[in-house]
Amino acid sequence: MRKLAFFLLLLSYAAGFMPLWLNAQSLLVVNQGDTNVSIVDPASERQVATIAEKTTGVHGHEIAASADGRLAFVPIYGSTGVGKPGIDGHDMLVIDLPSRSILGDIDFGHGVRPHFPLLDPVSGMLYITTELDKTVTIVDPQTRKIVGTVPTGQEQSHMLAISHDGRRGYTANVGPGTVSVLDLPGRKTIAVIPVSHEVQRISISTDDKLVFTSDQTKPQLAVIDTATNKVKTWIPLPGTGYGTAPTIDGRWLLVAVPSTSQVAVVDISAMKVARNVDVASKPQEILVRPDGKVAYVSCAGTGQVAAIDLAQWKVQKLIDAGNFADGLAWAK
Repeated sequence: MRKLAFFLLLLSYAAGFMPLWLNAQSLLVVNQGDTNVSIVDPASERQVATIAEKTTGVHGHEIAASADGRLAFVPIYGSTGVGKPGIDGHDMLVIDLPSRSILGDIDFGHGVRPHFPLLDPVSGMLYITTELDKTVTIVDPQTRKIVGTVPTGQEQSHMLAISHDGRRGYTANVGPGTVSVLDLPGRKTIAVIPVSHEVQRISISTDDKLVFTSDQTKPQLAVIDTATNKVKTWIPLPGTGYGTAPTIDGRWLLVAVPSTSQVAVVDISAMKVARNVDVASKPQEILVRPDGKVAYVSCAGTGQVAAIDLAQWKVQKLIDAGNFADGLAWAK
């Protein structure tokens, strides 16, 4: 029996496929329309499994993985979009990735519309935006217990970026059109930065000097100086921007532009768009692979993930995921 298993394993290697349980890395995709999570093997660039959220009338939008890559956390936002009436989610699912099963959930005690989870590698804590409480909630991923909150002072604190030293947090507050600056260790709001009438998504530069958020009223990107906590400049875009992510080398910022089905590539030093990469319909979120070679872009319109080769600036593969593919995470 052992010889047969070994022989099958050799055949799988010869075919260029490594079984998921031997692959230490996976791309995770939250499919809002299917209420499930896709597991994508980055080596073969294909979906190898799905995990149903097993919820009724509500669904998750975003996802984070634990530092060891064994667990995934999916906040169940609710039944609707940000600022719209509907059912308010109150918990976050905990998924065991090796067994592809739901271990349980973390309950916030009442409807808070939990949305974006982000693991801080410095403190080891998991931060989750909890919109209806105007807070970011802190969860210890080891014990799976809520250990604190950080007030944002604003409605609809939808997305979060954290400085690389773990000391500052920045939330994109959609309806108010502001960004809250948070002292994470001190658990307090430092500043609220006016940006526009409405903003979406947020990211921080690799040197922590700049924060980026997309204006939803004009095709432009706000660039915030973290030293002054003020908007430093605006970068024109080919259409209204959405999710953003810097490349590992800090030279480029990738901006999803749903209306043109493109990713705009911003030269950060020049503060202007250098090129546009065509992807699939309605790009949402962007995740740069840890090796810096590929950027993954969830495309809600087609239920796919575009894998962009960052050396050649073109899509090397459209990976099938699920209906309204959105949140992305990398599991080591």
